[in-house]
Formats: sequence, C-alpha cells, structure tokens
Amino acid sequence: MIERERPTETNLPAHERLYRTLRTRIMHGATPPGAALTLRGLAAEFGVSMTPAREAVRRLVAEGALKLSASGRVSTPELTGERIEELAALRALLEPELAARALPRAHSALIERMATINGGIEEMIVKGDAAGYLRGNLEFHRTLYLRAQAPAMLGLIETVWLQAGPTMRLLYEGRRERQAGENHRKIIAALAAGDEPGLRLAVRMDVTQGLRMLVS
Repeated sequence: MIERERPTETNLPAHERLYRTLRTRIMHGATPPGAALTLRGLAAEFGVSMTPAREAVRRLVAEGALKLSASGRVSTPELTGERIEELAALRALLEPELAARALPRAHSALIERMATINGGIEEMIVKGDAAGYLRGNLEFHRTLYLRAQAPAMLGLIETVWLQAGPTMRLLYEGRRERQAGENHRKIIAALAAGDEPGLRLAVRMDVTQGLRMLVS
C-alpha cells in the first residue's frame, strides 16, 4: 500500500496558506485590536485572488479571530475587561486539565525543552519585547499540551488564544512583569516531580494571574 504524501506548506491551497498565516499573525498579536482588514488588501499582500482571501477571512470570523460588522467591515476584535475575565475563566477550566493529561507523557526531554523556552521568555521580559514574550508563552503552553493527545481540547484553547492575541499584545507592551517566568518554573517543577495537584494549581495560577494582571 502506497502512503499518500502529506501536504506541505508550499503545496497547500492558497486559501489554506493565507488562513494559517493570518491565524498565526493574529494569535501572536502582530495585528493590533480594532485593525481593519480588506479582502482586496489581503489578496494584494499575499498575491492571491479575492476568493481565497474571502474564504480565509470567513474561517477566521467563525473562530472569533476577526469581527464582521453589519456594514461588512472586517477587523480584529477589541476585548473589554469583562471579556478578558471570561477568557481567563475558560483557560482556567481547560488548561489545567490538558496539563494533567500530559503529565504521564512528560519525559525529561520535554521538561528540558520547556525550561529552555522559559529561559527565552525571561529574556523577552527583561528586554520588554512584548511580541517575543507572547510567542514564547504560547509555545511554552502548546509544547506541554501537545503531549496530552487531546486535540479537541487543544483546539478549543487555541481558539481562546486566537481571540485574545491582539489585545494581549497591546496590554503587554511596556510591561516587564516576572510573574510568568516564576509560574512557569512551578509548572516545570511539578512536571519533574509527577505532582498532578501541584501542576494543576501552577497552570491555573499562570493563566488567570497573567490575564487579570493586565486589566487590574
């Protein structure tokens, strides 16, 4: 039986490439909240026709990453403090469970990788690099949650990250808090010790304190 070759980034359909690029850009906060996007502008930037641009935008609107007004204006969402609290509550429910499911598969190489990522995050904090901080923070959590082998739950939490990305980047600008690095070290220590209650608590503290600190 001949195994079919899996599609690479270069041979994906145009709408899928555009969707993935925009999704990553929004999740990492590269597009500020309230920024307007046009199909014509996206098509010109990525060298595609209007059809794949329209399809990519449609999917991102469905995920809550983009907002479509009654007049047809497309923009990134601007989150209120109440909305950030709601997203924090969702993270507090889902992410400790993902971490606990990942714990039995948390081998030493994974723990070392997470410690390396956290070192990079702390460098971004010192530099005041909000974009690098946000990228590193998402990489830290995703690296752990991929070991949970729970794709449906991971998909849900990535949707939360996606909706929060632009506002989080804006709020992180100028902040040099060390809270994330400290909480991440507690997560790593709990993984190394096989401590599920400690891991759940450390993850819950990380995701709730980080978001609520920004709107306090």
